Amino acid sequence: MPRFNNSNFHLPYNSKLTPIAQQLRQNATPAERKLWQDFLRHFPFRVLRQRPIDNFIVDFYCAGLKLVIEIDGDSHFTEQGKQYDAERTSILEGYGLRVIRFTNVEVLQNFEGVCYQLLGLIPPNPP
Repeated sequence: MPRFNNSNFHLPYNSKLTPIAQQLRQNATPAERKLWQDFLRHFPFRVLRQRPIDNFIVDFYCAGLKLVIEIDGDSHFTEQGKQYDAERTSILEGYGLRVIRFTNVEVLQNFEGVCYQLLGLIPPNPP
């Protein structure tokens, strides 16, 4: 697993995924759209939507906090989906990123709780 210190932190960007990422931004799920429109676009740190990292496209990426936010739909709860997510999370964590996951249901039915949890990830003395 790659590890990087803060002074030369770099994530691999796969430009071949850019067209797919653009499509995903244009066709966001209702939960992704709500989290973006009603919270993340005004988050104290810059957040990018559908960001290619390595061979993946993450739902939301905050470089300032080295944070990946994933919104999981039904496909993530199959055995294959769980295994893929675990491998993907392990690789992303290998880059020094923190991966946090919410379900579509959490975002749509407990929006304030999700926002509160995300705000709680901001350190008292942010970078």
